[in-house]
Amino acid sequence: MKQQPSGFSLRFWSLVAATFLGFLGMGTVLPVLPPHIRHDLGGSDRTVGYAIGIFSVMALLSRFVSGPLADRRGRKLAFLAGLVCCGLAGGAYLLPLGIGGAYLGRCLQGFGEACLYTGAAAWAVELAGVHRSSQSLAYISSGIWGGISAGPVVGQWLGTFQRAAAMQLIAAALAFLLLTFVPESYKPSKHAGKGPWMPKNVLAPGLATGFINVAFPVVTGFLVLHLASHGNSGPAAFTAYASLVLVSRFFLGSVPDRIHPRITYYFGITAMAIALSILATGPRPPIAIASAALLGFGFSFPWTSIVSSVLKKSPSHQHGKIVGMLSAFYDLFVGISSFTAGEVASRFGYPSVFYMAAAALVVAGALGFLVFPHGAQPASTLGDDEAYLEPVDL
Repeated sequence: MKQQPSGFSLRFWSLVAATFLGFLGMGTVLPVLPPHIRHDLGGSDRTVGYAIGIFSVMALLSRFVSGPLADRRGRKLAFLAGLVCCGLAGGAYLLPLGIGGAYLGRCLQGFGEACLYTGAAAWAVELAGVHRSSQSLAYISSGIWGGISAGPVVGQWLGTFQRAAAMQLIAAALAFLLLTFVPESYKPSKHAGKGPWMPKNVLAPGLATGFINVAFPVVTGFLVLHLASHGNSGPAAFTAYASLVLVSRFFLGSVPDRIHPRITYYFGITAMAIALSILATGPRPPIAIASAALLGFGFSFPWTSIVSSVLKKSPSHQHGKIVGMLSAFYDLFVGISSFTAGEVASRFGYPSVFYMAAAALVVAGALGFLVFPHGAQPASTLGDDEAYLEPVDL
């Protein structure tokens, strides 16, 4: 089934706006949830950890549902289902269910996030055209990072957990309303939903994605703590990191579409490895902030390089499954490395976790040879079943 992509039209930017609203609601609740569980509901620190962690478990399991749902029933339905679950999560937080309400809300939010992102990513690629998949995914990612970045500010401004939960419900409802006016042209083919549960071209890219994102829990969990004894530049460094991810993905998201994604992939992981190695030494504040910015700049490229490369090699009726499966590797590795980083930091100190993340990037570099076979060139014009132009033996 051939489709004529409409490019970055009003429909496309409506998807970005709806994605922003969905993640704005999640980000609004996140910083005020732990104090609510600990003080308002009388939970323990362990309860807080379980409530935070159950989201990742639910999101991981939901990836195996969200992809097939987007392929079989449509990207719009998956996106809307995610928004409904995010809204229901906000409502669950407001119910007088005690700790159970917090667990219920986090489960609904995990399922909602999986469906929201899978639907948004697959739909955005179709609207912009698979030949611009890296740029379209970068714009969607900008909506995600923008919502997550602005959400905590909104949550603190609202002042109470109940208001933050209501904001999550309202944001999801606004996004749902916006999407009802966006028509979808995708029609599931007779092949949708068929084939192995994991396409064979996903394993190596998934593992590469996982090893790259070992750095994520290291940065979010230990950057501020590590730099506290080295000039206390942690907050400024983290802001530099997050800002560079957001800005780079928005303004440079098309680079993997215009040059071979192998180049942007290796550039990204090399920049990340250098930055992590410098941060591990506990540098002075100016160098720490610059290194964190370099880390965010490098982090902007590998994900879009990997996903766009795989999507260009795959028929459109598998795009939802592919996005879901690659995201599942992200969830799995972030979850495992979160616990691992905690153990490593407690035994060997904070610098060790930064070296651990840098070592994981070396593994990702080796996997890159499987993700980007030497000699394959991106096709400039792609249909549903066209992908890379492989070299031909004459």
